[in-house]
This record gives sequence, C-alpha cells and structure tokens, in this order.
Amino acid sequence: MSLVPAVSLLFAACSEAPSAAQTVMTGAQGNPISGVGIPNPTPVVTTNWGTLPAGREWGSTAGIDIDPIDGHIWAYERCGAGNFGGGVPINCDSNPVDPIFKFDRNTGEVLANFGGGLMMTPHGIHVDADGNVWVTDFANNEAQTKGQQVHKFSPEGELLMSLGTPGKAGSGPNQFNQPNDVITAPDGSIFVSDGHSGQGMTSNDAMAEGLAAGLTARIIKFSPDGTRLKEWGQIGVRHGEFRTPHAMAFDSKGRLWVADRGNHRIEIFDQEGTYLDSRYMYGRISGLFITKDDMLYAIDSESSPTNHVGWRNGVRIGHIDKDEITGFIPPFERDERVYQGTAGEGVAVDADGNVYAAEGPNSLSWAGGAFTKYGVR
Repeated sequence: MSLVPAVSLLFAACSEAPSAAQTVMTGAQGNPISGVGIPNPTPVVTTNWGTLPAGREWGSTAGIDIDPIDGHIWAYERCGAGNFGGGVPINCDSNPVDPIFKFDRNTGEVLANFGGGLMMTPHGIHVDADGNVWVTDFANNEAQTKGQQVHKFSPEGELLMSLGTPGKAGSGPNQFNQPNDVITAPDGSIFVSDGHSGQGMTSNDAMAEGLAAGLTARIIKFSPDGTRLKEWGQIGVRHGEFRTPHAMAFDSKGRLWVADRGNHRIEIFDQEGTYLDSRYMYGRISGLFITKDDMLYAIDSESSPTNHVGWRNGVRIGHIDKDEITGFIPPFERDERVYQGTAGEGVAVDADGNVYAAEGPNSLSWAGGAFTKYGVR
C-alpha cells in the first residue's frame, strides 16, 4: 500500500479547464460537474489497498461492499484480468483462483477468500443482513458452462443458491443477459439489475436494434427462496427504462436506487417497480452506496470527452432528499481523459466514513491496484 497526498489528486490544470465546466451550476457548494469548490471529506488516499495472496496479480473489479455485521470489506477481483467479459485471455474460467475477498477494514489483511472455479466474470457484489455474499457473474465462458448467473455464498464460502442458467444468456424465465448487480431488501426479496449493453446505444435506431435483438435493461425481482416474481424496464430513455442499470442501493425508506449509467441519472423506485423520482447531478454512474444516515455516494468512472464531456470522474456525495452535491472525492489523473481523470466503478463507506473504491478497467493501471481507500483525517 502507498499513501498519496490529497493534493496530488487535484487536477493541476483546473485553471485551464473549459470555462463552462468552471461556471455552469456553480453555487454555495461549488461546481458539481468539475468538483471545483466542493469539499473532499476523505483526503487521505491509500492506493493499492488490500493484501493479495502471493503469486497473484490484481485484476479489475467493479464491486465492493461492507459487512453489516462486523464492518469489514467484501470485494472481488477478476482473477488477474485487467479487462472483462467474453473473449479476454485471462478470466476466472481460464485462471480459476478465488476471486472473492473479505478484507480487514483497518489493515487490508485477507480474512476470507473463496469462489474459485465457479465463475467467469464477477461484476456486482452485495452482503445481506445475515452476512451472506451475493455475486453476479456477468459473461459466459466459451464452453457456455459458466456465467450469466447470480450466486449466493455463506460467509465461509459455501454456495447456497444460484439463479440463472449457466452460460446461457437470454430473457427467458430462468435467464439473465449480463447481470450487473444484485441486492436484497430487508424482507429478503432479491433484486437483480440485468443488461450492460444499452450504455453504448446513442441513437433511437441503435436502441430499437438492441430491443429487436433481445438485449435487456431491466430489474428482476425474486422472492427470498429464488422464485421469480416480476421484472420491469427495457432499453430506453423514459423513466422506468434504462441504458445499463449498473448498480443498486436501498435507502432507509426502502426505496430502490438504480444507477442508470447510459442515461446519466439515478432512477428511484418502490419495491414493486413504481417509478418515484430521479437524480441527475451524479454523473455517468457506475456504483452506489447509501449510508445509514441516508448519504448517497455515487462513483463516476465512465464520463469522458466523447460520452459526457466536462464531467469529472470521482465520487459525488449528497443527501438522498436533494439532487445536490455536498462532497466530492477527486479521481486519478489521466491525460487522454482531458480534465476529467479516471476513477473506480464500485464504492463503499465504512462506519468511520472511510471510502473504498473498486477499480475497473478504466482506472486499474492509474490506481496501482484493485482497491483504493480514501480516509478521513
């Protein structure tokens, strides 16, 4: 692990950034697009956080969560794969090491490690109220025997449940098509956000072609025993539609928050799929975390000069009751992401307010490891 002074993460050329990014939406809390003038609550940066077993190299990730029982950190890394999905030379099928980790939140020491040989490309992770660990497996292997599933493990690594048909993508009654994330409600109901490809569909024709091809962008609800109950959503831009529902979180009111990455918004629903509200000030969001006091942390890893110009990558923070940014954790610098930097995909917050980022393919090389810890002073 290495500590990086917070000042090194501030973009040195902020005075050279386009004037619109400095002046649009400015106010008492600063600029939510560029992050300028917004306080950073966690300025102590530890790169390459967490201990990796000897002989292994960090792969990319998108998932991290907090154990609700002991407060430690659950996450995964993609078995040394810097990229993800079908066709990459290294994945959790070709390199079947244990991808799921539990880390001591104070030391980064590995407390548990399991899941090897079962998955292809882990994508979302969630720890339920009983400490069970849920992981989505996003892509199928070449033999079509793994992937396109959601797995539930005990805290010790015993496989308790699997949803979906292994290796078979689709929209049938027991199928997923790129499951992004999984979360459980207080009553044990299971929610899966499914469909990753919509984020690249930037025209009505492209969305129509995706729908015709059977591509998905939906939330699927299951009973606690895994019985499929209902689903809502498709590729689109209207409320209740998505272009890649990448991550989910529940607030204290029981509302389901969905990071609609391709539409640059967060959609909020009740647990039956009724649309309630939206948030627009958090960027092109990859990961969500809501604390017990209803502070929302949303990490933007995808805004770039070609898909969301001017929006700085990083973690935006605000209370759930307002579409207002009150905190901003800046990204690592990256020259080709002009003024915008690069940040992780997953985010979690411990009981002390420390923030943990799971570094995806866009940020892994710049972060120096799969996980970064942003600490309070």
